[in-house]
Amino acid sequence: MKVFKKIILLIMIFILLIFITSLFVKIKTTKYISDNLPSSKKYDYIIVLGSAVYNGKPRAILEARLKKAIDLYQKGVASKILMTGDHKDDGYNEVDVMKNYAIENGVAEDDIILDHLGLSTYDSIYRAINIFQIKKAVIVSQKYHLYRAIYIAKAYGIDAYGVWSETTNDRLQIIREIREILARDKDYIKTLFKVRSSI
Repeated sequence: MKVFKKIILLIMIFILLIFITSLFVKIKTTKYISDNLPSSKKYDYIIVLGSAVYNGKPRAILEARLKKAIDLYQKGVASKILMTGDHKDDGYNEVDVMKNYAIENGVAEDDIILDHLGLSTYDSIYRAINIFQIKKAVIVSQKYHLYRAIYIAKAYGIDAYGVWSETTNDRLQIIREIREILARDKDYIKTLFKVRSSI
């Protein structure tokens, strides 16, 4: 019985640590996240984090990110947009869909840079720094996702600010929120030990 109680206690402590770490990431980054930029500060890049596409079109979450990024670009926040996402094989290509959408909505093709190997949030931010040499950027995603993205960016020394796009209110949102808690913990550990991107 004592062993069972110890196991239960350890499980509870583990679960508590998961939530504390996620909360820590949110607290550390909240002041760097908004639905718009708080000033006329200029950035080198707008970074759009990829998400699902279907049939050559961005799904609602990604389309919301692209609309926000295009709006910031047209306001002159940055002159370049880095689009980073999954292009794992010839049959699935987030970044080309993102690029085509942006061009169709007034972004100059020469102002778009593509990262076809942004297979995860961590990889995308890590590569933005180490491959594309970005030092000052606005990162665009949904609010629940930006806490993690900004935390990674700040941990690696990017002068980063997060601007959120609309969150799709569907039945999957609660699953995204729960999954994000675990993802924050995972990437907190990765940034703590400065794990190199595998890409």
